[in-house]
Amino acid sequence: MTDELYMQRCLELASLGMGNVSPNPLVGCVIVSDGKIIGEGYHEKFGEAHAEVNAIKSVTEKYGDQAAALLANATAYVSLEPCAHFGKTPPCADLLVKHRLKRVVIGNKDPFEGVDGKGIEKLKNAGIEVVSGVLEAECSKLNRRFFTRIRKQRPYIILKWATTANGYFAPENSVQEWISGPMAKTLVHKWRTEEDAILIGKRTAIVDNPKLNARAWEGKNPLRILIDRNLQVPQGNHIYNGLAKTVIFNEHKTEVHNNIHYIQMEDMQYYLPQKIAFQLYLMDIQSVIIEGGANILHQFIDGNLWDEARVFTASKIWRAGVRAPQINGYIADQFTLNNDKVTIFLNNHS
Repeated sequence: MTDELYMQRCLELASLGMGNVSPNPLVGCVIVSDGKIIGEGYHEKFGEAHAEVNAIKSVTEKYGDQAAALLANATAYVSLEPCAHFGKTPPCADLLVKHRLKRVVIGNKDPFEGVDGKGIEKLKNAGIEVVSGVLEAECSKLNRRFFTRIRKQRPYIILKWATTANGYFAPENSVQEWISGPMAKTLVHKWRTEEDAILIGKRTAIVDNPKLNARAWEGKNPLRILIDRNLQVPQGNHIYNGLAKTVIFNEHKTEVHNNIHYIQMEDMQYYLPQKIAFQLYLMDIQSVIIEGGANILHQFIDGNLWDEARVFTASKIWRAGVRAPQINGYIADQFTLNNDKVTIFLNNHS
């Protein structure tokens, strides 16, 4: 087996932490001795043990007294540079040095200021052979949310909407009407478990009265974010229920009532997407899905403040309605769900 195959296994392990480790990165670790995998681990939950710790623990639990000799002859594969700083846990680079591993193979350097090459430097200074950049593009894609937050001081922003075959997004009147099919709903709920937050505007909250949870898929509910400048959404709407923490950006007050957090913003008619993105960054929100309505989506598109757009195109045709947003990006993926087509766009210039 090659370095790339072991790193691919690291990525598979790392992805198991999706939805549970933010604002930390997703990391997987595989330990190999004499061509055999002797330990595996991944970062399972924010604030708990990192991937390298779990992988070494799996070796010591399985091999007991033989573990020290096996580790001293082993290669550790890790999808992201081992941390070099004391955070909620001790530095993983120190742990690998302590167990005298022979070689460490890394997918990505960690751009976080407390690491950023320092982990690699510690390993090399201890006489450990270090190889980096293995499956670098794949590792970067897995941690695109983390890298966006560190490098751009904002969350990874995903836009999502559904459109009819002839380009309509919503009815002209204030009536909720489903465009996409039931499988699309299930997929959207899966996506919700993978991101930190979900955001809608006032009109969507009033017309659709959505719950914004992940009831059709097992996993955590995202933080719900409502843009309601003058607090016009009725308190009886689903977004005010106790199913998830809810943040309401408005121009009137900053208060907390149980799970409802009101955050006051000034002059919301100006640079709203930029203000929201920075506020979410300050709140350690690593990713957000924006589910509408049309006004909010257009503001983020016009401000070029998005990374990914996920668009459902249904087979149905409407005679009239609100036109769906137009997006300039390149198609990264496309697939069908029953009668719906799903297109994933990535931003060329975000």
